[in-house]
Amino acid sequence: MAGLGRTVLARHRMARMWGLGDRTNPESKSPGLVLSEEESMDIIWAPFTTTSDGGIPRKIILDSRAPFAPWESKENGPSLSASIGHVLPPSLDEADAGEVASKGDLLPISWQSLNHDEGLLDENLNPHVVVLTDALQLANRPGRLVEAIFIIKKKFPGALLWAPGIGGPDNCAVMTWFGIDLFDTTRSKQAEAHGAVLTWSGPRMLSADEPEVNHWELALTETRSAISNHSLRELAQSQSLSSPRLVEHMRHFDNLISSKDGVLSQIVDPSAALRIHSVESHDDPIILDWVDFMTNHYTPPEGLDDILVLLPCSARKPYSLSRSHRSFHRAMNHNSTHEVMVTSPLGLVPRDLEQTWPAGYYDIPVTGDWTQDEITRVTQMLDSLVERNKYRLIINHSGMKYNCETPLIDTREGSSATNPEALERLGQAIYDNVRVKRRSSEKMNLDNFKSVARLHHLNDLWLQGTEVRGRIPRWKILKDGEQLAMWAPERGGFSLAKSSIPVLESLNSLKRVNLKENIKWKGDINLAILESYDETIRKGEDILVMQGSQCLGSARAAAPAWEWGGTPGRLAKSHQRL
Repeated sequence: MAGLGRTVLARHRMARMWGLGDRTNPESKSPGLVLSEEESMDIIWAPFTTTSDGGIPRKIILDSRAPFAPWESKENGPSLSASIGHVLPPSLDEADAGEVASKGDLLPISWQSLNHDEGLLDENLNPHVVVLTDALQLANRPGRLVEAIFIIKKKFPGALLWAPGIGGPDNCAVMTWFGIDLFDTTRSKQAEAHGAVLTWSGPRMLSADEPEVNHWELALTETRSAISNHSLRELAQSQSLSSPRLVEHMRHFDNLISSKDGVLSQIVDPSAALRIHSVESHDDPIILDWVDFMTNHYTPPEGLDDILVLLPCSARKPYSLSRSHRSFHRAMNHNSTHEVMVTSPLGLVPRDLEQTWPAGYYDIPVTGDWTQDEITRVTQMLDSLVERNKYRLIINHSGMKYNCETPLIDTREGSSATNPEALERLGQAIYDNVRVKRRSSEKMNLDNFKSVARLHHLNDLWLQGTEVRGRIPRWKILKDGEQLAMWAPERGGFSLAKSSIPVLESLNSLKRVNLKENIKWKGDINLAILESYDETIRKGEDILVMQGSQCLGSARAAAPAWEWGGTPGRLAKSHQRL
């Protein structure tokens, strides 16, 4: 892509860390700063400077401080410029501003232009940097800032987004979480003029003997690191607590993302964790997505709809490896009941999905006390599960009170889950009421894999007639003696073999992307070869690579679908080729 060289180095939902310049050795990164001419900071933190001609309408210039297009010139560049047009306040979004902003590599956008400027619909418009010119005014209108950011990111996913006037070390993580890539020092200089300083944890007055600290460098370091290790959500949540307005923005953003497809991840890095350390985190979109799946779409393994056994969660994931759950299994001495863990904040986690994201990756402080919101969530999910499956009996060893029309045995009776008497009552309830035979290890594994397929794939049809062989934990899935897949515990999902691709394609078990005609697929999936794609693709999931009606193989999504409309670089990594 000509002009500004940029490559995504790391991503976390709508936030990305871009490398600027040579993709193998970037001169700078984002999130970063746009400086005025009189300011100075190392290029690694501040890739751009800006100037304005002061005219009406105003023209802005964005100059690269390093050769960010090294294939074109070894000198600093490119230099981007644009007229911002007439910008009306967001409150006048029904009005026509008259002269619109110019369209090019640097693209100024306002709330008013998002509503009225038909030129933004031009499919050939491919800016390198978008400037949200009225970000400061939008920040004062509930929900408008994150809505504008989301619209811009979806429309121009390959562009860096600069929101002048609103960034500071005190909100860097939050604004980056929303999708902003570039900031400026306007608010920091305003604070200095009043004898104050913007720090990571909020503004405060400077003391006379305070050592000089570059709070922007500290904030950018923490934010970039958090994007790389998938902890930006927790960092942003923590930083937002310094300002009621930031908390408000976070809540509006959660509501917005929860209603959109193609943003979340399906498979995450093994080192990733979903840290639920605050009440606000309970409404993380990935949690709400899980709750929706369990409430409206989850189907238990076939034959396990007779007796429901409710168990408590454990700190160790997956639960089966914990000491408490080994005790439960010894006491039950049976594996043909439907075991479901009662846990916060996910509500319910079936045994057959305990290794998947986010069930096998979350971390939450355990106090033993349940809030009313947690009780309500679990109760509603249980009501849905019981209604849709018509269990004959519920054995409740979870410790949480639950009432319904289905007969229920409380085996805890106020004791701890691993109390010997409670475990004896659990075992006796199983012995007295279970009427089916134990499942073989192979049948249990296959039941679990079918549940995962219904979660990760479009259906579980490709597992019909298969058998499970091998050794724990890397079970092999075979059909007619040929390996279709292997269970990959570090992924919480399958590693698909080449032989599975025709089967998955014929049964429509995976989402699809289509490549342009008359090109030969040699490397990973990128914009240059992409014709169309499924707009619900999640990061990490396996997808079929098609060319017309021909299936070429499979790939793993490196980016969620919202980025596929224009992000340069790898969108999916080649996995299997036919």
